[in-house]
Amino acid sequence: MTLVEAAPARLPAATRDPEQAERDLAQHGVCIVEGVLQGADLQRARDALYHAAETDPGRGKGPRIRLDYGPESNQRVWNLLNRDRVFSELAEHPLAMRLLRSVIGWPALLSNISANITGPGGGDSYVHCDQQYMPEPWSRPQGINFVWCLDDFTPDNGATMMAPGSHLENRAPRPGDAAAAHAPLVAPAGSLCAFEGRVWHKTGVNVTADERRAGIFAWYTLPIYRQQENWYLSLNPTVLQFASPTLLELLGYQTKGFGLVNGLPPLWREEHATPN
Repeated sequence: MTLVEAAPARLPAATRDPEQAERDLAQHGVCIVEGVLQGADLQRARDALYHAAETDPGRGKGPRIRLDYGPESNQRVWNLLNRDRVFSELAEHPLAMRLLRSVIGWPALLSNISANITGPGGGDSYVHCDQQYMPEPWSRPQGINFVWCLDDFTPDNGATMMAPGSHLENRAPRPGDAAAAHAPLVAPAGSLCAFEGRVWHKTGVNVTADERRAGIFAWYTLPIYRQQENWYLSLNPTVLQFASPTLLELLGYQTKGFGLVNGLPPLWREEHATPN
């Protein structure tokens, strides 16, 4: 039975158990962990993102991605590491790092961390998977994406549509796969959703009259792939000044074997080097 012929899609239930989240990732290609951000931590991240969105040059008229179509009510906010320290903290959050290691191992690179805010009437995107630019055939996930839900994700406000189990196809979706069974990523604000790079998904349609739905998307890959964001050109130097060894390694500034400068990583701090 193909995914198109399968019964209606159903995502795994939300959990607070990291071990269950790892099992969900292996079985479904996706997991949902509730309550990762709470109280002041959630409010701080949400305030920082909406402030970045409101002060962004062009107010959402900036670059879109080729997968976008439909009404331009969705606003993408790029290069969050430059916007507020809270986004650096999310990029190396302990739970995210645990799930990352369980799926693609270590070392890894942070390829991009950006946000998508769906507004009323916001359209969807094409069905895709995040590692589809990587050469096939695949035998394993080449990356993992994390969604930080800063608002409630509901079926009506543009929740990401996921095709659980599609990672087992081990290929990018074809034109005929657009009708594959998808389910909305329904999760309360403060949840962390992880899905590996082979999972088919798309932006949901926001059919509400007045709701915005903000999500932060952090995409990590094996270190053999070029990062989507060119951190070496775009990153504010103060981010590097205060970056932890883990973040420096995720950004490619503490690398081993490749990307060296005169035989050493670009920003080598021997006393803080993270173990393999």
